[in-house]
Amino acid sequence: MRRPRRWRVLGALAIMGGVLVATASPAGAHVEIDPGSQPKGATVTFAFQVPNEEDQASTVRLDVQFPTDHPIANVLVQVKPGWTFTTQTQKLTKPIKTDDGTFSTAVTEISWVSAGGQIPPGGFDLFEVFGGPLPKNTNQLTFKAVQTYSNGDVVRWIELPTTGAPAPDHPAPTMHLTKPATSGGG
Repeated sequence: MRRPRRWRVLGALAIMGGVLVATASPAGAHVEIDPGSQPKGATVTFAFQVPNEEDQASTVRLDVQFPTDHPIANVLVQVKPGWTFTTQTQKLTKPIKTDDGTFSTAVTEISWVSAGGQIPPGGFDLFEVFGGPLPKNTNQLTFKAVQTYSNGDVVRWIELPTTGAPAPDHPAPTMHLTKPATSGGG
């Protein structure tokens, strides 16, 4: 009799503990890149996934800095109804040659600004770009992002992880680069 009762009690405690952890955990939503990994050398579509973590304000602006140490040769921005965008570029010290031509400049920042569009409390949105080829000489790309709310609050998603330290509260979005895709052909 003791053994079955003990297991029921332990099972009930485990369930209560799981419920407590699930309800006490913070939301954990961050500005992230979707998908989070892409093949080196690929030309791809990816998006910045932006949650609204404010209770009383909407997201009205997003500024994303592109890596300059490992630039992406060609970047195009998806037109997004209700938003305008601007890009900043920088002259490259060494042009990048691709199948689409030679690029002597690269995008360093994209800013999306509300033109009627907003991300309301409890919502999220995707800000898409098409770019490539992705660099082959690194395993990740870090994009620092700054999110601005309608009440003037600003959240800087710019923190980099440090080995041996807890995960940052406002991590910069990171794309992990995998082995180049192999092409099958005949």
